[in-house]
Amino acid sequence: MKTTLCFDFGNTRLKCAVFNNKEIVKVITLEDDSVASIEKIITEEKPRKSILSSVINHNPEIEALLEEKTKFHKLSEKSKLPFTIPVGKPETVGADRLALVAAAVYFYPKQHNLIIGLGSCITYNFVNKLHEFLGGAISPGLNMRFKAMNQFTAKLPLETASSNFPLVGYDTKTNLQSGVILGMAKEMDGIIDEYNLRYGNFNVHLTGGDMSFFVPLIKNKIFANPHLIFNGLYALSETNG
Repeated sequence: MKTTLCFDFGNTRLKCAVFNNKEIVKVITLEDDSVASIEKIITEEKPRKSILSSVINHNPEIEALLEEKTKFHKLSEKSKLPFTIPVGKPETVGADRLALVAAAVYFYPKQHNLIIGLGSCITYNFVNKLHEFLGGAISPGLNMRFKAMNQFTAKLPLETASSNFPLVGYDTKTNLQSGVILGMAKEMDGIIDEYNLRYGNFNVHLTGGDMSFFVPLIKNKIFANPHLIFNGLYALSETNG
């Protein structure tokens, strides 16, 4: 059995998916990016391969460790990708976005795909049926919006998301929740509609840590997959192995 570690280091969470052959068997949330944390996973899982997608300034020592203990690949625009990046500065595209697009191309080849990642920010990532990653958009994510309203006002409290909120808020908490969560859902539906006007038929993929709040609210047809980035990382680990 071939074990592969797929690391996703985002601005909010550091995670590792453990694959046995092509199947995810567990997802581990790391406390930090220390050598000790990575060594523990390697000791327990005994991987043959590993891949890292990172959008943070992570501890560089862990790359040397993964290189020593596994067949390691660090994802970047220089990796072998199943799509092209015809944009001005491909080196500025986040590794997380590359992994998401790779997953969409892998599962839905030769089709238009819009991938919406819900993390610290919302990323909209569009790859066409010619497998050209054209870019998309970035806007503030769920917790960023709550924090902004708290930090840039004198009296608004810091609230958190909930699946139970009314359309018409009846106090400060529910006003904030309705504004942020419903506002984001309407933003996503509106952007999907704009893409539909330009490109016609395409697949919409929703993923990321905050995905569950929005699946019931999006009116357009979507494919929801919380592990899409890990699927993309695994596919890229095979391509770059």
